[in-house]
Amino acid sequence: MQIKDYKQSIFEQFARTGKAFSNANRIELLEILSQGEHTVEELSKAASLTVANTSQHLQLLRNAGLVTGEKIGQYVHYNISDDLVIDLLSSLRKLSKNHLAEVGRLVNTYLTVKDDLEPMDSSELLQRATDGTVTVLDVRPEKEYEAGHIEGAISIPLEQLGDRIDELKQNQEVVAYCRGPYCMLAYDAVSQLRKEGFEAHRLDEGFPEWRRAGKPVKLSE
Repeated sequence: MQIKDYKQSIFEQFARTGKAFSNANRIELLEILSQGEHTVEELSKAASLTVANTSQHLQLLRNAGLVTGEKIGQYVHYNISDDLVIDLLSSLRKLSKNHLAEVGRLVNTYLTVKDDLEPMDSSELLQRATDGTVTVLDVRPEKEYEAGHIEGAISIPLEQLGDRIDELKQNQEVVAYCRGPYCMLAYDAVSQLRKEGFEAHRLDEGFPEWRRAGKPVKLSE
């Protein structure tokens, strides 16, 4: 093989990974799978896609080596193939934020209207949680919490927050987190908590980034 042919061939392999990230629905599926294992049916519901469409996206992601699938009983359970997928998602977000003005416009239009205060960073949250001066609230679906969560966090999925708000200490600050820095669940939770008189903030990242940083987590057995 000539050097030129080698370079073309290896860059084509790298392009397979890039192609897998070239669709918004696939990026969302990867973000959901970064929380833990899901079936096709669960993914289609979480991403508001048809099962057929979800399956097609998963097949492309699988062919690119980004996800794995294992049949358990009647269902195929999918997961990310490597924690580097989380790192790549994080880099993609940061690069887009730094160089695409539309990202900032969308955040200002849809997210900062719910919460325009600075989020808490992970180092501060870790210290505050260790000291016991803050309640860490996971507002993701219960299945994702059970797959893995920040150590000491309590689970109240966003849709249950109104009915279960009495479970939170009124005199203690609450820090909510969800799937990632642009996940609307935490924004909605913080907005709702403040209306109820709580001092509330968001974590500036999601559970996958917290885990990748080596901070304390509780994972399913």
